[in-house]
Amino acid sequence: MSESHGPSERSGSNEPRGLTDPSGLVAASDSLGEMKRLKDEFTRFMMLYKFGIDEITTKINILKEEFSQIHDYNPIEHISSRLKTPESIIGKIERKQFGQDIEDIRQNITDIAGVRVTCSFISDTYKVFDMLTSQQDITVVRVKDYIKNPKPNGYQSLHVIVEVPVFMSDGPTPVFVEIQFRTIAMDFWASLEHKIYYKYDKAVPDTLLAELKNAAEAAGRLDLKMEHLHREVQEYSAAEALEARERQNGGAPKPLSLADRVMTELLEGLEN
Repeated sequence: MSESHGPSERSGSNEPRGLTDPSGLVAASDSLGEMKRLKDEFTRFMMLYKFGIDEITTKINILKEEFSQIHDYNPIEHISSRLKTPESIIGKIERKQFGQDIEDIRQNITDIAGVRVTCSFISDTYKVFDMLTSQQDITVVRVKDYIKNPKPNGYQSLHVIVEVPVFMSDGPTPVFVEIQFRTIAMDFWASLEHKIYYKYDKAVPDTLLAELKNAAEAAGRLDLKMEHLHREVQEYSAAEALEARERQNGGAPKPLSLADRVMTELLEGLEN
């Protein structure tokens, strides 16, 4: 005959603790509350960097529109941005062995928010850099000039870390944003290099690395040549305006056309 089991013998069952012990509900509630707090803190953290990007891109777009509408020449070709994913941030923390506190992350990882400004000519990168960083609410934290001092693989770009205030409901919070200024040629080369490194999972053959370096040097020469032509065009435009006034007064002969001069420069460059 089987023995019956009283209530005291059933107390060791797998029944959830919270159903019989109120302290279990309190502990679960505290745990959920902590999880929500951490989620809200990280959400706010990422929003700050997203808004930091918005602040910088708005400033650059204002400059771009001003040059398009008022001035004869616009030095800004296009603007792009990116926000690091949480997975990318965690990966960098693990690689660099940074602290995992929010403030540690903020101080050590300064490229969570990134903006790229592509310009027509080398001189334009410095011109836009000066116009942007001279604004009163932008603080320059660090500058790395890879245009004057390219990386060993040939990479060229002007990098700057700035701090910009983001105004939330509880007041302003300073946010780091990395801005890269580069020419079209530099951007094309960097995009190609990124695709090659991705395809080979960073184990790029030495022969291909050498070709990439040669391509970077060729892109650099192209930038210098185009810069020279750009200055020639500017000087020619000024001279043409002066000669037009002189022809009105004395009928001086018409100079060589701009198209002829540019084509001559290009052909001479190819021959050299």
